[in-house]
Amino acid sequence: MPYPYQAPGPQKHALPKDSHAIHSSGQTFEQLRQECLQKGILFEDRDFPANNSSLFFTERPSVPFVWKRPGEIVKNPEFILGGATRTDVCQGELGDCWLLAAIASLTLNEKTLARVVPHDQNFGPGYAGIFHFQIWQHSEWLDVVIDDRLPTFRDRLVFLHSADNNEFWSALLEKAYAKLSGSYEALKGGSTIEAMEDFTGGVAETFEVKKAPENFYEILEKALKRSSMVGCSIDVRNSSESEARTPFGLIKGHAYTLTGIDQVNYRGQKVDLVRVRNPWGQVEWNGPWSDNSREWNSIDSSEQKRLCHSALDDGEFWMTFKDFKIHFDKVEICNLTPDALEEDALLKWEVTIHQGSWVRGSTAGGCRNFLDTFWTNPQIKLSLTEKDDDGQEECTFIVALMQKDRRKLKKSGADLLTIGYAIYQSPAKDEHLTKDFFRYHASRARSKTYINLREVSERFKLPPGEYILIPTTFEPHQEANFCLRIFSEKKAITQDMDENVDIALPEPSKPPSPSQETEEDKQFRALFERIAGEDMEVTAEELEYIVNAVLQKKRNIKFKKLSLISCKNIISLMDTNGNGKLEFDEFKVFWGKLKTWINIFLQFDVDRSGTISSYELRRALKAAGFQLNNYLLQLIVLRYADEQYHLDFDDFLNCIIRLENASRVFQVLKAKDKECIQLNINEFISLAMNI
Repeated sequence: MPYPYQAPGPQKHALPKDSHAIHSSGQTFEQLRQECLQKGILFEDRDFPANNSSLFFTERPSVPFVWKRPGEIVKNPEFILGGATRTDVCQGELGDCWLLAAIASLTLNEKTLARVVPHDQNFGPGYAGIFHFQIWQHSEWLDVVIDDRLPTFRDRLVFLHSADNNEFWSALLEKAYAKLSGSYEALKGGSTIEAMEDFTGGVAETFEVKKAPENFYEILEKALKRSSMVGCSIDVRNSSESEARTPFGLIKGHAYTLTGIDQVNYRGQKVDLVRVRNPWGQVEWNGPWSDNSREWNSIDSSEQKRLCHSALDDGEFWMTFKDFKIHFDKVEICNLTPDALEEDALLKWEVTIHQGSWVRGSTAGGCRNFLDTFWTNPQIKLSLTEKDDDGQEECTFIVALMQKDRRKLKKSGADLLTIGYAIYQSPAKDEHLTKDFFRYHASRARSKTYINLREVSERFKLPPGEYILIPTTFEPHQEANFCLRIFSEKKAITQDMDENVDIALPEPSKPPSPSQETEEDKQFRALFERIAGEDMEVTAEELEYIVNAVLQKKRNIKFKKLSLISCKNIISLMDTNGNGKLEFDEFKVFWGKLKTWINIFLQFDVDRSGTISSYELRRALKAAGFQLNNYLLQLIVLRYADEQYHLDFDDFLNCIIRLENASRVFQVLKAKDKECIQLNINEFISLAMNI
């Protein structure tokens, strides 16, 4: 379940130099290493222990794994041997080819690789059994510390390993990623683009090869020249096809890396070639231009050397671009920086980040198919003020919506949710849009499809103006935290439409004179006089009896029982002379408020069930004078709504009384000493609702 996210507003794009350590000790890699060196011990990571809990959560190892340090496996272990290359990435007994394809792609860019795999560590001087890697997660860079104990069987690494048995950087990087994901098993199955983004902090674009643009070859060529990471795969139609081998030696449902693109002169004609790598380190394409195909006989040795062609069964092979388009279905490009996305020119992109959450009953409204709840989703205002360069009349921007921590939550049975977003032209009003707006207005743009990927990203061009962006799950009531990134060519202004908190309570109506009282008012007065006695004041216990007696006669609202605590809160709210009781005049004011709250409750009880939907609570509270942000709304729903996302009247009344009390106390304290109130109204109400 996600936590109610109190967003600090738009965030800046994080840089690798801003990475922070996440070890439970609170210490950095260097502090932990020095501590081990001083004590003369090898580091053991209690956050990711060397036992089965770090391996699997649904099964036990089929063979007894033994955790060993590299020095216990080979005599002379090396962190990186002769430079990190794509041949250092060979798949083991784990279905994480998607991750390995990304690691292989990572080796093609030395600068990016050095950022993820810092060079301040080895098995020589200063070795203390501790290593660290920098990985991007949901808009921030994390420095992930691990020990170097690795799962083995008969003195061989079970999972990712290098072609050279003495080299261990790739196996240790896999372990760091497994730690971040909760276990090795959590790495089973995934999208290459997910790991590519985590190694770069970049933004992804996905192409369906059969529908790719005409200049697709040029797009791939420029992407590789800009050191973008490129993955490719073949779709499967059903589970039986997973990892099935085609007649040409390709594996369906398997993640490959595109590692090169070039042209050769072949019998007087230029042929477009692409180089592809299988992270298994074996099993290759066997068609034209494969390692031992006759086409290479017509290419001189110097040209073969330039193309790094070899006939080794190392998992890497060349094929024509034409064959590539025939046999592969999907290409994923992760651009190391947003400006690499523009095909024709390098442009400086602006990046804005919003963090948020979909919480059942308050902000998990689902897609536009579910109109009654769609409007309750988080809403972000996007102001596009400047047109693109080169005389363009529109503004280019990219929206990337990412659901957070789903891989880590696999252990709890969570899967990737189906997510997407829609973009609407913003009306003049600067407030959260309601159901009626979406009933009569169509979206200006939206994600191509709702899909169960970690991130959905899309490029758009829209005229300058103000827009409302709504990130959603497909189905309502589905919970997750999310990170929304907006890349724009020109500076764009974004604003969370749900961040404002405002209290505008209506003036209480004057109690009716005895001659104006309704029959209900007269019955109420008689009941009060009978219970109060001669002093015409009621205690909390007496008030509990009166209010419950009156509300239980209301047939059009669902009401259980108002508690004694709630009645004490009512007295705290209405008691003007501080004697802890309600006089009749004070009680009449409360009675007026109560009738107002009953009318509001009935107004938003749209199905006449005697309850109100928690998704309607935002509007009901606003009608009562409380404009709350998503964070406060989520807290209230978690506290007061039932499992069907409904509130009875007593829950609604308790909520209103708490809010009125909190806002009244805040205003009193603020009036007494403005300097002493460090909390804002949002924080104060949050504190009050949690007491």
